[in-house]
Amino acid sequence: MIELKQLTKNYGDFAAVDGLSLKLVAGEILGFLGPNGAGKSTTMKMLTGYLRPSSGSVSVWGHDMWADPMAAQQYIGYLPEGAPAWEEMTPLEFLLFVGEIRGKQGGDLQKCVNNAVKKMSLSSVLHQKIETLSKGYKRRVGLAQAIMHDPEVLILDEPTDGLDPNQKHQVREMIKGLSRDKIVIVSTHILEEVTAVCNRVIVLSSGRIVADTTPDELLQRSEYHGVVVLSLSDTGQRQEIVEELTDLAGVKRLSESENLVSVVPIDRQDDLYERVYRLARDRNWSVNSIYLEKGRLDDVFRQLTDGADR
Repeated sequence: MIELKQLTKNYGDFAAVDGLSLKLVAGEILGFLGPNGAGKSTTMKMLTGYLRPSSGSVSVWGHDMWADPMAAQQYIGYLPEGAPAWEEMTPLEFLLFVGEIRGKQGGDLQKCVNNAVKKMSLSSVLHQKIETLSKGYKRRVGLAQAIMHDPEVLILDEPTDGLDPNQKHQVREMIKGLSRDKIVIVSTHILEEVTAVCNRVIVLSSGRIVADTTPDELLQRSEYHGVVVLSLSDTGQRQEIVEELTDLAGVKRLSESENLVSVVPIDRQDDLYERVYRLARDRNWSVNSIYLEKGRLDDVFRQLTDGADR
């Protein structure tokens, strides 16, 4: 378990993190969201013992991060923002070095390195200088060093930054696979990553928690949650469709964009989807699809953090 109690970091009169308290247990994948300057990276640095808080405490599996840092840090795998590494080393040399720092030796060290290389698909660049690698491969080297000692806690700052879509999918699947008996904390500005990976979300604004919930509940706060969307295959019918839908009971308003017509309900519990579907079928409208929106995270994100740019 990880526990933060009133964690605070001040820079003069400026509070980068302001009284943060939370608990995390094994199996949780926490997504840290927030605008630039919200305190995400500062919080992660304090969580790992890299940065000393102005006040408050961090406990990792019962070990206080500042009273007994070595005991607390042995549970943690950390990927910092930018994935720093010694660029004159090869990935193999770097991973062996990190493994030795972690206390691994002999066959155990080689096994840890081999597992990390396999999980992050690094075998093709294992003997190249890190400085010659692409941004995506450098990110994968950083992820490999974070997971090689099989930590109980994985703290990842922008883990898919610079990766192509296939690599992003691979990393996300790896994170979900690791999380069954571990705590995973992911700081990200990619909102789709939260719904793809996380089962808990914390939104920070001005160093404070403004939301602590699940991705589904966060989506339900969106004004687009429960909106019925029609994708038109014949835009010549648009006027007829808009007029019919405007007069339909339970409709609050309509919005249009390109070949889409979005129907916003008055009551989200209403059976609007079924009635729109029947109407489209009975009128023989030319539509590619009719679907319900789950909500839009960017919409909720703006609601929660509006005016928090510091």
